[in-house]
Amino acid sequence: HPAYPHVEGYPELTILENDADRPSLIERWHTDMTFRACPPLGSILHGIIIPEGGRGDTEFFSMAAAYDALDQPLREQLATLEAEHSFEHGFKESLAQPGGRERLKQALIDNPPVAHPVVRTHPESGRQSLFVNGLFTTRILGMDEAESASLLESLYEHMEAERFQCRFRWQPHSVAIWDNRLTQHRPVNDYYPRHRKLQRITIDGDRPYYRASA
Repeated sequence: HPAYPHVEGYPELTILENDADRPSLIERWHTDMTFRACPPLGSILHGIIIPEGGRGDTEFFSMAAAYDALDQPLREQLATLEAEHSFEHGFKESLAQPGGRERLKQALIDNPPVAHPVVRTHPESGRQSLFVNGLFTTRILGMDEAESASLLESLYEHMEAERFQCRFRWQPHSVAIWDNRLTQHRPVNDYYPRHRKLQRITIDGDRPYYRASA
């Protein structure tokens, strides 16, 4: 993903462009840049070149709706937990490419692993949502490896259910805007090797926190 290595502040405009020579390397559900202490608040994405046939639609799901569907004992357990998020984990495919580790050397230095609450409170609405994702979350802190992996896989399976999802169908000059604090998304990479080009503005966010509901 060409945008994420800009780690010292978001560029005003980022071009996301893929074709036969530049395939998309991100296909998993994720929340943008949770490897940062203050992940983005949201993004605005504008379609410039949308190929016919496979358009590269974007799928979303609500982490807040997924949280609401959990039983109360599990909600109470998750509210006490934090998880680690890692740039290196999320970009392991890019790092494994020839020259990848050298190209992303500064990004690795600037982005050591960070901890976020497993349940995040929305700072405006107060709504609670899950805040782990399969791309950047590495482990639940305070658990052994097997227990952490089991809980995360269970949460991913729950969150990714179709009942929490919607699909944004791209057309030329479509605009998608989303709240990165309580959603996940993934591209549908069905257009390869055709040319697809979008431009994005990423909105600065704040540090995730959990606060018990009143």
